Amino acid sequence: MSNPVHQPSHVIIGRITRPHGVRGELRVTVMTEDPNRFAVLKSVYLARNENQTLKPYEMAGFRLHRSQVLIRLKGINDRDKADRLRGLLIFVPFEEAIPLEEGEFFLFQLMGMRVQTDSGRLLGTIQDIIQTGANDVFVVNGEDLGEVLLPDTEEVVLSIDGSERLVTVKLIPGLLPD
Repeated sequence: MSNPVHQPSHVIIGRITRPHGVRGELRVTVMTEDPNRFAVLKSVYLARNENQTLKPYEMAGFRLHRSQVLIRLKGINDRDKADRLRGLLIFVPFEEAIPLEEGEFFLFQLMGMRVQTDSGRLLGTIQDIIQTGANDVFVVNGEDLGEVLLPDTEEVVLSIDGSERLVTVKLIPGLLPD
């Protein structure tokens, strides 16, 4: 029962939080495994969301500052221009995404996967993924239970089968509504 997933043309690697200083530097919330990947990028694309037209920008610089990522973009050379980019997502072409290890998935690939317990009970499908910082939380929606929130932890998520589009979970006390 394979359900192909639409592969996006670009993936999100960060979000601009605010300007840094007066020369156009931008503070970035990193949404990728390796913050140093910004150092090798020649260009990035910015937009408010995945459905908006992406605007290309050439990278002009990158540095780490007190555990924060700061970037500079060509043409953005003062605080006012930088402030207009506040809140924008930073994208790179999918082909430039960091390759995943065996058994790893991009979040978009998990969307729509069926979720079942280790005893075979179907809970529903993944409708959304909440990124909390500590661990992701799968928002699963099914006919029997409605919406269920499942933490993406080793204790709960036992396996993810990409070819079958199936996530197997172990229910721990308190996960399901009474």
